[in-house]
Amino acid sequence: MMLTVAAAKRRGTFALDVRFELPTPGVVALFGRSGCGKSTVINIIAGLLRPDSGHVHLDDTVLLDTQRRVDVPPERRRIGYVFQDTRLFPHLSVAANLRYAEKRAVGTPYVDLAAVTSLLDLTALMNRRTHQLSGGERQRVAIGRALLTQPRLLLLDEPLAALDEARREEVLPYLETLRDHLAVPMVYVTHDFAEVLRLATHIVLMETGSVTAKGTVGEMSLNPRLRSIIGPDEVGAIIDGVVLGVDSSSSLTRVRVGHGELNVQATGLAVGTALRVQLLARDIIVSTHIPQHLSVRNSLAGIVTSIHGDVDDSDLITIDIGAEEIMARVTKAATRELSLRPGIEAWALVKSVSLRGHAFAARPR
Repeated sequence: MMLTVAAAKRRGTFALDVRFELPTPGVVALFGRSGCGKSTVINIIAGLLRPDSGHVHLDDTVLLDTQRRVDVPPERRRIGYVFQDTRLFPHLSVAANLRYAEKRAVGTPYVDLAAVTSLLDLTALMNRRTHQLSGGERQRVAIGRALLTQPRLLLLDEPLAALDEARREEVLPYLETLRDHLAVPMVYVTHDFAEVLRLATHIVLMETGSVTAKGTVGEMSLNPRLRSIIGPDEVGAIIDGVVLGVDSSSSLTRVRVGHGELNVQATGLAVGTALRVQLLARDIIVSTHIPQHLSVRNSLAGIVTSIHGDVDDSDLITIDIGAEEIMARVTKAATRELSLRPGIEAWALVKSVSLRGHAFAARPR
C-alpha cells in the first residue's frame, strides 16, 4: 500500500520537481517553509493542477501519468480535500453541508454520517448555519464533509493555519482521532512542526520546489535538513515508546524507549499504548559515569555514535540507546573535558518536565 508521487511543474520563476513514495495508511506531512511548493504538490495529487510531467499512483490505481496520457478527473479520484478556509456552503446548515457530501460520495461507503458526527463531536452543531460557528467548529465540519465523500486519500492544506492557538488545540485531538480510528491515509501540509509532532507518521521535507529528505518522523528528527528549518531550540530526537504503567512513587507514566525507560507526564494511558516522546537536545545532560545521587529521575544508558558541531560553540552528541538514537547539546568545552567520542559509553539525563508525549493508537510504521 503506497502513495507514489513524481511531478515537475514550472509556474513563472518557480520550478517544482518532486519525487516521493511512502506507505499508506498513515499521515504524511509535507513540511517546509512557506512558498516551497507544498500546496502545489497536493493540488497535483488532487487533480486540481496538471503538472508538466509526472505521475501519481495510490496503491494500484493510476491517477495521473502524463507519459501514458492518463489524467483521472478530480471528481473521480476519490480524494477528500480540506482547505485552510473551509469552503463550506454558507446558505446551508451543518447537517445540510454534510449530507451534500454524503449524497455525492463515490465507491463503497466505509464511514457514515452518524460515525462522522460522533468522531468529530458535531451533534450539537447540526442545525446551525456556518456563520454561527467558531473557526475550529467550521474546520471540524469541513473535515467531516471531506470524509463523507468516502475518500481513499484525505488532503489537508494547512487546515489550522487560520486558527488561533486555542482553536488549534481544539481541533488537533479530532485529527488524532481520525488518524487512529480510520484507515484513510492523509497528506497534511503544514509549516508548524508542533502539528507534525502530534499527527504525522512520515515527513516529506521540501525546500524551494524539491524534496530534500523523507522518512519516518523518528528518522527525520535526526536529519540536519530538518534542523535548519525548525531552529536550534526545537532540535531533538522523536522516539516511539510503549507505556509500561504508572510509577507509584511519582505518579508519572513509565515508558519503554530503546533499552531504557522514561517517566513522562501523561495520564490515562493503558499499558501497551504507543507513546511518541520528544527529547529536546537542549534539555539533555550527558554523563560518562553511572549517575548517582541526582534529582533527575530519567537516565538512559547508551553508546555515543557521532559528534557534530552545532550553534554557539556547542556540539550535538548522538547517543544510541538501543534501536533508537537521541541527541544532546553540550558545549565544546564539555566535549573536551568529558573526552566524548564515538564508541564510548554515556548516560543521557533528562528531567520529566522536559518530556513531551503524544499517544498513538497504533505504532507508526
